[in-house]
Amino acid sequence: MSGLGAAAEPPSWRRGSSEVFPPEEPGAAAPVGFLQQLPSYQSARRRRNAPGAGTQGRRAAQQGSWGRRGGEARGPEQEGGEREARPAREYPLSIAEKRRLRVLQQADTKYLSGWKQWKRASNKSLKKVLNEVKELSSYLELWRHDIHSIEGKFGTGIQSYFSFLRFLVLLNFIMFILMFSFVTFPSIIFKYGIFNSTFAKIPPQNTEPHCTVYTPSGNKGLVYFYTYLKDLLSGTGFLEVTSLFYGYYTIHTAWFSILSYNLPLAYLLATFAYLALSFIWIIKRSVEGFKQNLVHGEDQFQSYCNKVFAGWDFCITDPNAARLKHRSLQYELQTDLEEERLKRKIADRTVKEKLYIYSLRLFINIIVIAVLSGCFYSIYRATVFSQENSSDISNMNFQANLLVQYLPSIVITLANFIAPQIFSFLIGFEGYSPAFEIRLTLMRCVFVRLANIGVLLFSLWSQISYCSTDECKACGYNYKLYPCWETEVGQEMYKLTIFDFMIILAVTLFVDFPRKLLVTHWSCKLVQWYGLQEFRISDNVLEIIYGQTICWIGTFFSPLLPAIATIKYFIIFYIKKISLIHTCKPAARPIRASSSNFFFLLVLLIGLVLAFIPLGISIAHIPSSKACGPFRSFNTSWEVVPDTILGFPTGLQQVFNGIASEAFAVPFFVVICIIMFYFMALAGAHKRVVEQLREQLVLASRDKLFLIRKITEAQRHP
Repeated sequence: MSGLGAAAEPPSWRRGSSEVFPPEEPGAAAPVGFLQQLPSYQSARRRRNAPGAGTQGRRAAQQGSWGRRGGEARGPEQEGGEREARPAREYPLSIAEKRRLRVLQQADTKYLSGWKQWKRASNKSLKKVLNEVKELSSYLELWRHDIHSIEGKFGTGIQSYFSFLRFLVLLNFIMFILMFSFVTFPSIIFKYGIFNSTFAKIPPQNTEPHCTVYTPSGNKGLVYFYTYLKDLLSGTGFLEVTSLFYGYYTIHTAWFSILSYNLPLAYLLATFAYLALSFIWIIKRSVEGFKQNLVHGEDQFQSYCNKVFAGWDFCITDPNAARLKHRSLQYELQTDLEEERLKRKIADRTVKEKLYIYSLRLFINIIVIAVLSGCFYSIYRATVFSQENSSDISNMNFQANLLVQYLPSIVITLANFIAPQIFSFLIGFEGYSPAFEIRLTLMRCVFVRLANIGVLLFSLWSQISYCSTDECKACGYNYKLYPCWETEVGQEMYKLTIFDFMIILAVTLFVDFPRKLLVTHWSCKLVQWYGLQEFRISDNVLEIIYGQTICWIGTFFSPLLPAIATIKYFIIFYIKKISLIHTCKPAARPIRASSSNFFFLLVLLIGLVLAFIPLGISIAHIPSSKACGPFRSFNTSWEVVPDTILGFPTGLQQVFNGIASEAFAVPFFVVICIIMFYFMALAGAHKRVVEQLREQLVLASRDKLFLIRKITEAQRHP
């Protein structure tokens, strides 16, 4: 078994620098003296002799010697346990050593008991079955072949966008399953009495009668075809009374045999469930990228080495994509050199130059704030005008009424298009490095897109909560203009979703394709200089994150909106794929897949966190409609939770009240902070370990150079 121990351990050069030196034996003074000249030994010796490091160095040396003695003294039982726990392929050994280790593992099996032999065989079979199931499930993965084809032709950067789009399709589909299973499907069953089910509608108590009046704008009598088209695009008419919107769900409690179903509680818990699922799923996907960014912090020299020796994307098979990758690497190296030049220029700036550049940046940021203020004010005025005039259709034709209803969506789309163009122009005068210019422009664009949604909701809430009469104040909201305000908000989110999809489709059909035809078939110098449309990954990602934020906010007011978003992103995948292959060219400044995935998820997480704010205000602050919806018998949507707790036994009520009290919240917050600080310290420790391993790699390379130099000298002077 001693041979097994020697085979199971990695070679000496794979271990740390403290294990390089062999044990001192008689007659081995010359080799030890020779190895003590190695740079790694000299570096370790300097660290041990440094002030304050003597005790630590001796302790590390003692631990290293004890570890070696412990490894030599290990019995066959411990070695056999290690061989059982780790397969041969997991050891850092050569193929020949792994084969010898496998033979020894198979020989050890004969001396095991029948139970251990069966346990080892069953574990091996289970792992094999799990690997086969995992391999089979990979063939069922959505768009597997298409994404691999895109990766092969255009590289991993563009592939990361389509993988991100697939993630959003799956996320929205799961959200739809949640809302449909716990809200829509039970409502349909109970309303139509399927499976002998019954339901009860509890009217709101202590509420003025005029607050409970709600007459949906359904179509009656002879209806023209274009009216159905308008209703389909705006969510009014026949769609307003369907399960698509909040006002359809008026059931309070339903019974199936002896079981009762609390629909308001299910509605609220399903909302919390899809938000929690989205948050956990995004965190889970982004944690790997966060670890890489936290641990693998590169200095400039390592960045150059990674670009030169490990920057090539071996998934590329298309010659045009290969040439583009060459230009991309060249651009990255030029960008790094430009950043180094800018760093030196910044370090050499005089006080006068610093004052000038800071004043210029202040002036440009004032312009940026003015642009944002103009966008927000335009959205506010468009929303107020649309809400005040969309219901007055007596003096409007079909086109004018549809334009008025879509006015907020049109203004938001124009703001999302014009503001980034202004930001991209202004950033060139601020004197930042190229990498920081890209990040700052992207963050400004993210802020514009997500803040526009917030301004729209703020405009709606200002109209909803505006009350100038005592009758309105008795209801708590503007019951005349918004008898069912949740459905109105759901219709706005529905229109934003539909209009966003129409814009994406229209740009592809009426801008990208004609531009491709002009560049291909017209030799005009101006057209050729303008060239094809670039497939900008960041802009496309911000586009779909904007739509996903709308979906998160709108699902509470329109429970079937995730189904529409799933179909929307499913079609967008093929639109973007066709556009990429036939009408666009990859961007000249692509972003890496490793950093882009983390950036996509980070921006998506920002959108989710911002979606929490309007949903929290709608659920806990704004009074719920008294004329529609499952919460019409409650003052706010959140009141269903304490009302449900009051029906629990006394002991369970005390438990929930204790959880909601400050006596539980403060210690819980302290424990969470301690856990967070622990993981931060652990991440810092891992980062230091990585730095030490890098130092060991540098020392190992110096040792090799030293040995090569000694061997060369020995050959010259035998």
